[in-house]
Amino acid sequence: MDTTQNAQNEWCFACGRLNPCGLKLQFEEEGDTYISHFTGEMQHQGYDGILHGGIISTLLDEIMARYIYAKGLTAVTARLEVRYLKPTPIGVPLLIKGRITKSRGRIYETAGSIELPDGTITAEGSAKVFVTDPS
Repeated sequence: MDTTQNAQNEWCFACGRLNPCGLKLQFEEEGDTYISHFTGEMQHQGYDGILHGGIISTLLDEIMARYIYAKGLTAVTARLEVRYLKPTPIGVPLLIKGRITKSRGRIYETAGSIELPDGTITAEGSAKVFVTDPS
């Protein structure tokens, strides 16, 4: 990938380091799982004390699609489904997990979750991620 593309990616709302209003997520791989940590603040809330559903879907989209990108493939989300199980509180450290469940040609199927420190899952997601530039 060229340096122009890398510089542009630094403005990503979810993971870009240069975006002043972005989430600045960082990631690591543990076995077959991609993980990130996030603590929502007041500017991320929907209803009082609860993380906005759009931020939740962004976290899930990023953990699932970016995992494919981390594997060296240029890919975009083709379909995203989010299931909100419980309100996700702000001010609480969250564990965001993603994994690949299936791949077929240029389509990867992924699953993700958002977890509270006690292990409670507040949201789950699934996505189909399309590889735009196969290697």
